Amino acid sequence: MESRAKLLGHPIHQMLIPFPFGLLATAVIFDIIFLVWGNTAMATVAHYMIVAGIIGGIVAAPFGTIDYLAIPRGTRAKSVGLLHGVGNLFVLLLFIGSWWLRRDAPERPETVALVLSFAGFALAGLTGWLGGELVDRLGVGVDDGAHLDAPNSLSGRPAGAQAQGHGKAD
Repeated sequence: MESRAKLLGHPIHQMLIPFPFGLLATAVIFDIIFLVWGNTAMATVAHYMIVAGIIGGIVAAPFGTIDYLAIPRGTRAKSVGLLHGVGNLFVLLLFIGSWWLRRDAPERPETVALVLSFAGFALAGLTGWLGGELVDRLGVGVDDGAHLDAPNSLSGRPAGAQAQGHGKAD
């Protein structure tokens, strides 16, 4: 099922999601460094990474929603997509809660703020797997007719077309 929201021939949602996923995961790594070594600068960095990750997630979400709405009803992809989307909403809410609790003293996050981040990280692992399931197993966001010798997405030719100059080797 081809993506409905594309930029230069590629699904926008799939292009954007590495940013919030990476930023929020890295925030947790900085929180762990803070907990292990007590370096308050690491907690402050985690705070700002959470802010950037939340913004990235908010930017990526509408494009995922556009693709979700195009999935036919009654399919496994529709139910997996719903779990993926709702799960990611909860990921954002957990990190928003963590940010909210840190906002006045980002260098010294409360235990609850850290727990919310760690829970958000764990849930993001699950929702990321569901996103992979959507793309890799269920073909959501994959061009119709995609194959190993598909023409360049900028060529204007459909993915199912034979690439110029490439044929099957005899």
